[in-house]
Amino acid sequence: MEEEKVILVNELDEPIGLMPKLEAHQKARLHRAFSVFILNDKKEIMLQQRAQHKYHSPLLWTNTCCSHQREGETNVQAGKRRLYEEMGFKTEIKELFHFIYKAPFDNGLTEHELDHVMVGYYNEAPEINLEEVEDWKWMNIEEVKKDMLIHPEKYTVWFKIIFDEFYHFLEEHTI
Repeated sequence: MEEEKVILVNELDEPIGLMPKLEAHQKARLHRAFSVFILNDKKEIMLQQRAQHKYHSPLLWTNTCCSHQREGETNVQAGKRRLYEEMGFKTEIKELFHFIYKAPFDNGLTEHELDHVMVGYYNEAPEINLEEVEDWKWMNIEEVKKDMLIHPEKYTVWFKIIFDEFYHFLEEHTI
């Protein structure tokens, strides 16, 4: 199986090449990524707990799904693909905003991503892919914010950054 490649970008989100995913994280190269937040009618976020065997951040809680776009794939196409691969359902999603962040991990890898943040709505239980996801839960947005302050060690590094951006976006916009 060929190693997954990420799309290297400049700060304007213009593609400048491809690189194997692990190498991009080892070298902290800026690349395109996405994060999907699925909300239900109660405005709760569907969180996922990463699978135990993941090479970084195992068993930590994070947003509904996140990953990297493939060459030739739109942000929304990538988000819908990965949502189905990880959480086992399909729903419409839309892009809200994007921003750049850099977050080092304890294992020497670094996320340096131009992250496209998307939202969708769904009210059912997912059919999680146990290769990717250990568990899932619905959680009120305010409760997520409070729990992150009390137990930051339970959450992925990137989710803490992305959730903060998402939270501030919600304060200023109606979605």
